[in-house]
Amino acid sequence: MNDFDVVPLAVYLERHIPEADDTPQLKRIGGGQSNPSYFLTYPAARFVLRKKPAGVLLPSAHAIDREYRVQRALADTAVPVPRMRLYCEDTSIIGTEFYVMDFVEGRVFGECWLPDVPKEQRRAMFLGMAETLAALHNLDYKARGLSDFGKTGDYYGRQIGRWTKQWEMSKTAPNADIDRLIPWLSSHVPKSVKTTINHGDFRIGNLMFDERTGRVVAVLDWELATLGDPLADVAYSALAWRLSSDEYMGMRDKDPAELGIPSEQEYLARYERLAPESGKCTAFHFVFALFRLAVIFEGIAARAKGGTEASENAAEVGKLSAPLARRAVEVIEQG
Repeated sequence: MNDFDVVPLAVYLERHIPEADDTPQLKRIGGGQSNPSYFLTYPAARFVLRKKPAGVLLPSAHAIDREYRVQRALADTAVPVPRMRLYCEDTSIIGTEFYVMDFVEGRVFGECWLPDVPKEQRRAMFLGMAETLAALHNLDYKARGLSDFGKTGDYYGRQIGRWTKQWEMSKTAPNADIDRLIPWLSSHVPKSVKTTINHGDFRIGNLMFDERTGRVVAVLDWELATLGDPLADVAYSALAWRLSSDEYMGMRDKDPAELGIPSEQEYLARYERLAPESGKCTAFHFVFALFRLAVIFEGIAARAKGGTEASENAAEVGKLSAPLARRAVEVIEQG
């Protein structure tokens, strides 16, 4: 059963995309916790549609217009993104705003230790992730027309304020760890050395790889993209080594060497070699990454409670907020 009537969508797309000359087959793409995504399959073409979730949403959340804009700006750069086709703000078509992009052939992996990939390919895939992130941070955002894509200066001050507000608006239960993290972060903000395009959710599960070569062929899910300190992206992308496999995006309970996966140090070193102006991650950057992720998961829990979740397992996933906040406190306590 479809989430919306495909007929008005088909009529609209036929007027704007040459290849959309029929009524498409619509299939929901599973696994996402944010903006619902769908395959649109035509006799001679295939696209992907992303839309806002239905229902009441938190302010500034699910900004698909920003997703569309940044990916369009990155066309023909060293950062691989799908080709953007159109953005539609007319909510009468399918009930919410949406955009359509080309389908990219490749694989996306839900488990960061890549169990379905031959061992000898995993190291290159992780280093390719570091190389792709460095390529993003090395881009001149002004030259890409993104000077107004976010504010510059006091990045962490603004981010801590934003996520603190999101926590207050979405929390389903008190959390002493979050109450400790907020003042700690505010009193340990480092000086940012560079402003770049930030992806905001850069991890192995948001990359698409060529099945044959293991090369990154697309960076997906740009909802949280903005301008900011590149080390926020770097620390977040390295959480795979710091979280367990039952904590959404981790492999702390695995042996990277045995799996053919580079260590966290090697991953960070590859990034630092290619983007030296970004600086190096400190405890603050990892604490911030974990805090932000904990708040995001609390939002997922709140949407599940309110019945506007974007995934069937949202309620279960939302329970990860407290363990992630605890991980952040552990970073502080470990110095």
